Amino acid sequence: MKAIVLLSGGLDSAVVLALALQKKRECLALSFDYGQRHRIELQSAKAIAKHYSVSHKIITIDPSSFGNSSLLLQNEKREVPKNRTKHEIARSGTPSTYVPARNTIFLSMAIAQAEIFSAEEIYIGPNALDTKYPDCSVNFINAFQNVINVATKQSLDGKAPLLIAPLIHLDKVQIIQLGKSLKVPMEMTISCYDPQEGQPCLQC
Repeated sequence: MKAIVLLSGGLDSAVVLALALQKKRECLALSFDYGQRHRIELQSAKAIAKHYSVSHKIITIDPSSFGNSSLLLQNEKREVPKNRTKHEIARSGTPSTYVPARNTIFLSMAIAQAEIFSAEEIYIGPNALDTKYPDCSVNFINAFQNVINVATKQSLDGKAPLLIAPLIHLDKVQIIQLGKSLKVPMEMTISCYDPQEGQPCLQC
């Protein structure tokens, strides 16, 4: 069985790729260059894909499509939220690092690649701590599955890919524990929104 795996280069997506491979899926890893200030993650994605010997494709998206998110290099004067307590995060609204409709766009690309690759599954890595991002919710995943069910030739043939978000109820500690059990090369990943000279800031 074939699968598309969204691979950012961060911890979560690396664990998701390992889970798909554990299930004996033939994977195409899909990454996106959208002018993110943490573009170093694409180097991590390449390294992880090479480590697992999976095909890897990077799709470029015009960053102007994503407005004034602080996650974009073009908006580097906007500060990424740092040093917040769990209480502060819980009380805050949608963070400045929210990229408008990012997962909707990424998954639209993924269903196109699924049709080209004849993939039966699509894997994405939102987790339980992503609740401030509207496109990382269970409701979003379910709604997008409905889109997949009617959006492609595969769906007309009754073979719409299944959208799988295996980490959506796990926090970071649980994801790390799972990654260790799967022997994920976590040292190859980078999960930082504002890396400095290629190193994580350890504050965001």
